[in-house]
Amino acid sequence: MGNEEVTTGTSTRTAEPVREQLLVEIFTRHKLSTLFTFMAELRENNSGENEEADGTKSREVPEVLCETGDPAVTGPRGLWSNHERRKKLVLHVDLNNTILVSDAVTSQGTVAALDYFLSTVTWGKMNKQGKWEWLSDSASLLPPCDDAVSYYSQFGRTLGFTSAAGRCFRGVLDQHLDLLRWPEGVKGDKDMSVKGEDGRLYHWILPSFFQLFKDLVQDGRDFAIIFRTFGTDLPRVLNAVSRALNEGVHPLFPDLPELKLNVNLTPGKIRCSKRAIVLSRAEDRVSSCDGERGLYEYLSSVQGLGGFQDHFDWWASNRFSIRGGKPLWVDPFDQNVQHIFIDDNIRQNDEDTIVQPKVFLDPGSVETRTACTSELYDITLVQTDLLRAISDPSYFTQRVNICLENYDRNLQQGAG
Repeated sequence: MGNEEVTTGTSTRTAEPVREQLLVEIFTRHKLSTLFTFMAELRENNSGENEEADGTKSREVPEVLCETGDPAVTGPRGLWSNHERRKKLVLHVDLNNTILVSDAVTSQGTVAALDYFLSTVTWGKMNKQGKWEWLSDSASLLPPCDDAVSYYSQFGRTLGFTSAAGRCFRGVLDQHLDLLRWPEGVKGDKDMSVKGEDGRLYHWILPSFFQLFKDLVQDGRDFAIIFRTFGTDLPRVLNAVSRALNEGVHPLFPDLPELKLNVNLTPGKIRCSKRAIVLSRAEDRVSSCDGERGLYEYLSSVQGLGGFQDHFDWWASNRFSIRGGKPLWVDPFDQNVQHIFIDDNIRQNDEDTIVQPKVFLDPGSVETRTACTSELYDITLVQTDLLRAISDPSYFTQRVNICLENYDRNLQQGAG
């Protein structure tokens, strides 16, 4: 997070003063350390405390990772293996420019939304003569060099980007619009297809997102999907996904009803203020005033598919930074659930990103710290590559698997 210090918040606990001091010391030493290094040191210091308390120097006893019946399958306490213990996945998924190539907030259709996205992933800089020059002839999520900035960052939202300054990327736009075309000869569906500004029919929801459902079920995963959007199109998305899953109306995925996935059609809300974060849906209401652990447990218990509208005004009032982003609670000590957030506006610049990762300090804790985006990038945070999500049917499945592998690998390296 640059030179910013990681803050731990003010403790309200009076017990375990030694442990409190230990937490402060660890975070002070590791301002830029990863979540997993912190966990490893916390375990190491906990072990040291126990040795001092009982006067022993006994080694840590490994525990069985899963009920395999094989006593040789062991590991350090607090770790799990992706192959041996199957965690539940809770996927928080943005809508616009993540699974939809449109934007209800800005009233952009398919062509305009994809054109705009290209302005955010093409890179250049202002030269000494004050003129813009391109530093790469291809689109990418990350800048090609240190001094590169995206066209959007330099000039803001530009209508008709690929018809003017970005005309060299017009071929990329046309290629991906072709890939988005609704199947030839198939009648359009009011929920599955959308007419673009050019009069052509396109997929409204990316096929790669529906493929993710099939892959997760085939893999035997226990999972839930929570749509998280600032926009107003959540009810329509929930209805469209419900029809695809229950009625088999998608021409590319007519067998989706076989997956037996449920959709909660009632949209919820998440509202943030300086005092609290409040989640509500129908009769449910959970507030951080009662501790953030309750919000984490509520979202971890979600089944099937559902969604919440996040608080755009709060993000805007915090200058579109991590401080006002969509909250994501992460418990690295939870062996049963892993949360992953997928959003095109996740960026490794905490002054310009859309998710606020709130990491619990220790097992069962109600206290969290805000982790910088780079700490959890491709671990619990996925920046959507919309072009690949359009062109690669297995894109979302691949990104989820990468997060699973990185999460376990970093955890094990931290413990080593």
